[in-house]
Amino acid sequence: MRDVFYGLSLAAAGLATSVVAPTAMAQDATAAHYSVTETKVGKLLDDPAAAEILKRLIPKSFANEMFQTLGRDLTLAAIQQYEPEELNDANLAKIQAEFDKIPAK
Repeated sequence: MRDVFYGLSLAAAGLATSVVAPTAMAQDATAAHYSVTETKVGKLLDDPAAAEILKRLIPKSFANEMFQTLGRDLTLAAIQQYEPEELNDANLAKIQAEFDKIPAK
């Protein structure tokens, strides 16, 4: 009886691993991409590829010392209220499209 229970336990563990692992991998891949609504500016500034996108698409905000310091703990969407012209919805969409081109790490 113990052997049957042991075999069932191993089978259940293998099934759980095969179901959970792809889901976890998909979440990791999604989490690696940057988001104008979810990713903090500090993380974007620390990645040269993301920082280059910001420098190119929002040069005034990027050059602002407050963006570089106090803005690090905010998302681009949260900063939009302070920079409504440069961080308008259309420009945020352009930035997001560029972020989506960055390979997931």
